[in-house]
Parts: sequence; C-alpha cells; structure tokens
Amino acid sequence: MAPLISVLILLAVAMIGVYVSWRAGRLDRLHTRLETARASLDAALVRRSSVALELAASGLLDPATSLVLADHAHSARSTSEGRELAESELTRTLRTVLNQPDFRSFLEARHRDGADELLDELESTAHQVFLARKFYNAAVARTIAARRRWLARVLRLAGTAPMPEFFEIDDTLTPSAMDEQGTDMPHLAG
Repeated sequence: MAPLISVLILLAVAMIGVYVSWRAGRLDRLHTRLETARASLDAALVRRSSVALELAASGLLDPATSLVLADHAHSARSTSEGRELAESELTRTLRTVLNQPDFRSFLEARHRDGADELLDELESTAHQVFLARKFYNAAVARTIAARRRWLARVLRLAGTAPMPEFFEIDDTLTPSAMDEQGTDMPHLAG
C-alpha cells in the first residue's frame, strides 16, 4: 500500500509541476504578445506623427496652423513622459485642422497635387493607431487577468516584469464619429 501512495504522491506532484509550468509559459507568452503589441502601437503612432509633419510641411495649411500642427506632431514623437497627453493633443490638433468649415473645398479650390493622397494616408494612419491601441489594450487586459490569478500571485510567476498599463488616448479624428457610426472608429470628415 505504501508504494501505491508514493506513486500517487509523485504523480500528483508531477501534475502540479506540469500545470504550474504551463501557467508560467502562458504568462510569458502573454508578456511577449504584449511587447509585440506595444511595438506595433509605437510604430503606428510614429507613422501618424510623420504624416502630420508631412501635412504641416505640405503648404496646404496656413503658416500658423502648420506651425501648431508641426509642434504637436514633434511633441508626440519625442515625448516619453506624458506620451498619452502628447498623442491626444496631436489628435485634437488634427481634428481641429481637418474639421474646419470648408476644408476639403479649400483644398479642391487650390488644386494641390497630392492633397487627396496625403489626407487618405492620414486617415489610414489614424485607423492604424486606433487598431493598434485596441489590440494593445486587449493584450494588457489579458495579461493583467492572468497575473491576478491566485497561482500567479502566490508563486510570483510574472517574476520582475512590471504590471502592464493601458494606453488611453483620444484617437478619433471627427468629433461625431461615434454618433454617426455607433463605433469609435476614426474617420475624416468628408
């Protein structure tokens, strides 16, 4: 009877060890996915600020507006502390510029080559930022949920990895995008 109990205890310990190892591996994969999502978000934000700088330098805007847009795009690109605020300020500036009354007709009247392509690229980058932020925040939520489980807390399966934080910015280019479509998808006023 004693050998049977020993075998059962060893089997239970092995099963617990496999489960703990699986949970630790899952948590590691979630952190890797989180890092990948953050890199994608950073790339989308840099691309959006690049397109904003291109718009500011294009000559499509008046000099004062170009200067303000360039300043906010540069701040968003170069700020590490307070980045959410800087990115939100860039969004608000873009929204103000693009939603000026008669902005599109002004561009059409000036017959500027490349204006439509630049605005389409800006819309595309705004959509990429929206998606990248949603994917990143979803990865943060999954990682936090996995780290809050009792086994992960008790055995410190996350090691010394910092607790991930959500990235919340204003990324909607039209003030009424939610009202018009029922979603918070970014779109340019047309």
